[in-house]
Amino acid sequence: MASSEVDQKFLGKLAKAVENDNPLLASVLFKILGLSINLSSQLISARKQRRLETIQTEASLDLQFHIIWLSREGLVLLEQYVLPMVGNYVELKVLAYKLRASFYHIFVLFHNTPPVSNLGFGTPEGQATTTVPTLTPNRVDKGKGIARDDDGESASQPVQTSYNLEGGPVGPPPGFGPAAPPTAFLMKPGDYLPLAHRCFQEAVQLADQLLWGSHSLRLSVKTEYAAFLYECVHDAEGSRKVAKDTITEVYEATEGIDNDMFGDACELVTVLGRMMKRGLGSNKGSTAATQETPQIEQPDVSVPPGMI
Repeated sequence: MASSEVDQKFLGKLAKAVENDNPLLASVLFKILGLSINLSSQLISARKQRRLETIQTEASLDLQFHIIWLSREGLVLLEQYVLPMVGNYVELKVLAYKLRASFYHIFVLFHNTPPVSNLGFGTPEGQATTTVPTLTPNRVDKGKGIARDDDGESASQPVQTSYNLEGGPVGPPPGFGPAAPPTAFLMKPGDYLPLAHRCFQEAVQLADQLLWGSHSLRLSVKTEYAAFLYECVHDAEGSRKVAKDTITEVYEATEGIDNDMFGDACELVTVLGRMMKRGLGSNKGSTAATQETPQIEQPDVSVPPGMI
């Protein structure tokens, strides 16, 4: 994700590398790096809170606001200042496209309409009910009524008359009603899933074309794409296939890597190995599901030689 440690390493390294040739680009990359470090802790806290809380609290809502705001600001910096200037840089180009997909991934998790994940409080079970105050009904006057003369006619005194209010109560502005996510004031509500998926496909295509199989940045792109498919697209089989194919590509890579990239690749391969198993145990208790879906053979998830 945009808070990935691998992405942060490359942000710092590439910002330093282009500092002499393009100071503006370097300064923006350093800003995105600082934003990413802040966003990392916020995302960890949000996942922990969502597991513990079933209703929206003020603290969790503030945290969600902060996450959306940081992601929006990061995307603006990326699209306005970084993407137009990455044509001559191989790793930076892949990283920029990957970060764009990551920011949209966050929007899908926390801000999508309709919700596709249980992380955001826009989900029906988590969203706080917003009600419009209703008018109290007219009450019958508890006085003694209207005074009358002896002949039964009404006396000449003012009579209280009730008037019907036209138009009813004033509701919230369009897009901010009960159906809108709480973060609507920060970013326009909408379905960001197709756009995020397209951004991931572009980042994966660039990574495949420009980077070798064991490159840690390439592995970072594939790892988050597998997570996106599982969490947001709900394509468990597709997620497992991406993870399996990526590990196979690491096996087949012959290019050398330095010690730092080697350590990152080891960690990402381990994560991808766990992703290959995700969702496989959920259908064991259902006989009907077993009959309809052919049993999937669990591939070998051992770490490639020399990567333990």
